[in-house]
Amino acid sequence: MSVFLKDIVPAAQNNINTRFIVLDKARSSATAGANGKSCIALAADETAAVHIQLWGDECDAFEAGDIVKLTNGIFSYVRNSGLVLRAGKRGKMEKMGEFTIAFVETPNVSEIQWNPDPENPKRYIQNGAVSAYSRVFPPLP
Repeated sequence: MSVFLKDIVPAAQNNINTRFIVLDKARSSATAGANGKSCIALAADETAAVHIQLWGDECDAFEAGDIVKLTNGIFSYVRNSGLVLRAGKRGKMEKMGEFTIAFVETPNVSEIQWNPDPENPKRYIQNGAVSAYSRVFPPLP
């Protein structure tokens, strides 16, 4: 079952199935780390925007305008990248086409502060927004 981006919450498990359009990729194309090349992209659906982390060949495979289906994704904190949606080891991202879908750029769920739920420490709840828009990909003037 596919979920809207506005409904995803941080978790350490692979279970997010969604679709989105890639709006932009970071200008500093990619960084190489211990796990290989990675890059950040801005993606959105009709409900929200989010930062996507692409790994290895994904950095070159996806461009602005691509519509992507994510299966078994993770929305979690990644060192030096913040809160990002990614495929992880068991997830899969695949291009669905280069057509158009409706999307919004705000709210950006990667820019929301999340705190552990006092009633269930394995869950997170929204605390507030750092910024309605992406600070990595600021809106054009």
